[in-house]
Amino acid sequence: MNNLQAKTEAILFIATKPMSPKDLAEIMECTPEEAVQACEGLMQVYLERKSGLAIIKDQTTYQMVSAPDVSEVVKEFAKQEMNSELSRPSLETLTIIAYRGPIAKLELDRIRGINCSLILRNLLIKGLIESKNEKGETYYSVTTDFVKFLGLSSVSSLPEYQDLRQDKTIEKILNEEQAI
Repeated sequence: MNNLQAKTEAILFIATKPMSPKDLAEIMECTPEEAVQACEGLMQVYLERKSGLAIIKDQTTYQMVSAPDVSEVVKEFAKQEMNSELSRPSLETLTIIAYRGPIAKLELDRIRGINCSLILRNLLIKGLIESKNEKGETYYSVTTDFVKFLGLSSVSSLPEYQDLRQDKTIEKILNEEQAI
């Protein structure tokens, strides 16, 4: 596996959505053609390895998924995960999204001080949040199902919603981070 394939593998692993060759090329500072070659090479590597993972192509995008051979065990695990309690980091992330959403991933990472990609993926899988792409940026907000589960009519019914949504401390942190 070459360096470009290793980078592609890492990006596809943490991506919460299928990636186009153009998006991959921008991230990895290569041409879209090189990104396609890396993805196609990875697809072959995973096939030959008979791995529990696979790279799939859906028209013009690529995504890392679990291999069909292990689908039953993955389904069982996912079922258990869906019914499990949220971890503290997941709850913190979900709270920020509920009060500040729609919120860009970059802002979320700044507020939490860590990369939230895997937490976001898990919250998306559980159906607690949804993502929307606008102007090349992914924004996250809570789902209607999440709001209904809490027994609320809207997110604005959350306790101290207006005060926490416009908290000056968070604004200060975000502005200081942008200045750096």
